[in-house]
Amino acid sequence: MECLEWINDELKQVHDNKLFRYLTELQCGQSPEVTIGGKKYLLLASNSYLGLSVDPRVIQAAGEALEKYGTGSGGSRLVSGSSDLHRQLEEKIASFKNTESAILFSSGYLANIGTISSMVGPDDFVYSDELNHASIIDGCRLSKARLRVYRHLDLDELDSLLSKDHQSRKKLVVTDTVFSMDGDLVELQELTELCEKHNAMLMVDEAHATGVLGERGSGATEHFRVEDKVPIVMGTLSKAVGSLGGYIAGSSELIDYIRNRVRSYIFDTSLPASSLAASIKSIEIIETEKESRDHLWKMISKFKIGLTELGYNVIPSDSAIIPILTGNPEPTLQLADDLRKEGVFTPAVRPPSVAPGKCRIRTSLMSSHTEQHIEKALSAFEKVR
Repeated sequence: MECLEWINDELKQVHDNKLFRYLTELQCGQSPEVTIGGKKYLLLASNSYLGLSVDPRVIQAAGEALEKYGTGSGGSRLVSGSSDLHRQLEEKIASFKNTESAILFSSGYLANIGTISSMVGPDDFVYSDELNHASIIDGCRLSKARLRVYRHLDLDELDSLLSKDHQSRKKLVVTDTVFSMDGDLVELQELTELCEKHNAMLMVDEAHATGVLGERGSGATEHFRVEDKVPIVMGTLSKAVGSLGGYIAGSSELIDYIRNRVRSYIFDTSLPASSLAASIKSIEIIETEKESRDHLWKMISKFKIGLTELGYNVIPSDSAIIPILTGNPEPTLQLADDLRKEGVFTPAVRPPSVAPGKCRIRTSLMSSHTEQHIEKALSAFEKVR
């Protein structure tokens, strides 16, 4: 149609800048070895950090719920879409995160944009780390609060910004705990003290920390022992938990407020029972099977040491995310293609997911990876070096 002809010009620019994206179809679940186009590949690109999305116990729990409750929830939580499984999972999450209460969303994205935009408004300030996830950025914009973006992990700059904005009615600091593209970790103890100093609300996104950090796998708030100092905790059920959905955990008053004020909760169709049951079972496994996390960290160490010895520019990280900095789109695409020819699938990450000049291969490991898998991956990286 003539009114859409401008799209072709936009797409040409995307192609010319080596930023065009294609879908890669996996013909199986998120296991260490996957099938793509009928061929086997070693998967180094999954956020299912504990391999729970294909765990037989989790699959069984989802199947039993599917048989009992059916495929869909039938409505929003406040109409007909709230079941006993929703309540059970919210209670499980609150216990897991050591908070009074919790509330479910259909995705982490909805949890972030809805909660942030309801906590502050045009008369307030919101402070965001420059490398926060897109869902946090979008939530800050939707709030229409005065946005202050501080340099990545620079708490001195944040302190300065908070000091200057003393006249604000409300202040909200929002940060990832583990950053999705760099895999590094915010110093939560220092950050909580800073927010207390300036009477600022603190909201943390535990998406990539849940299941990986902490003695029980609860995340960074447990890892830093600040569970009682972070008033708003967001997390996802789609990564280490291996299911679907997002949540906010906090005080009973906070959760009541969200239930009555957050549009992305009120007007959204609720999660299906199969996902709820899968999440409940996964959290039980995370809490009781520490050896899975221990093995994951062993594989992370082996892989990072191996990549560094091969001469790759490995960005320092504190998680299962191990980024290899490549710079520009073309060499990044070439490296990803060469690795795929060697039987390793780990896609190129380019803008807008990262800043220009910061392209990378974002590898991520699962506890289901074995030492043999890591050796195979390192062999492939050595061949294409």
